[in-house]
Amino acid sequence: MSFSRILLHAVVVVAALMPMSISAEPLGRITGVGGIFFKSKDPKGLMTWYRDVLGIKVEAWGGALLPYNAPKHPPALTLNAFKEGSDYMEPSKREFMLNFAVDDLAAFLDQLKTKGVPILRRDDNDASGKFAWIVDPDGTKIELWEPKAEPGSR
Repeated sequence: MSFSRILLHAVVVVAALMPMSISAEPLGRITGVGGIFFKSKDPKGLMTWYRDVLGIKVEAWGGALLPYNAPKHPPALTLNAFKEGSDYMEPSKREFMLNFAVDDLAAFLDQLKTKGVPILRRDDNDASGKFAWIVDPDGTKIELWEPKAEPGSR
């Protein structure tokens, strides 16, 4: 067998063993989170608090649109379930918690303090960034997260 036939045979075998990476994504799949919806005793008052205290722009229709392409915003949204009975969301009695990414946790917390919002706890030493926790008027725990800076950024 000639060298070129051996080489061709080796290429065919290797190509057959390699996974196909040129396939298109199939239709009918989740592409991201389209919204977060929850009940409140006072939806207008709560959204006013989110606007006035957290600085979230509330649209005329009553909700907010949060862009994914803000500078230093994480490239993905995290979806995770906690074990029933977990105390991670305490003191909230709600079955969910909100996590908002912020560009500068210290500056954001300073703003919250001037508005009289108590900071439950702060952690500047997590491997994925800096965190702080507050509670909204409905008792929902909110996690504020400053993602760890990528090497070479800032």
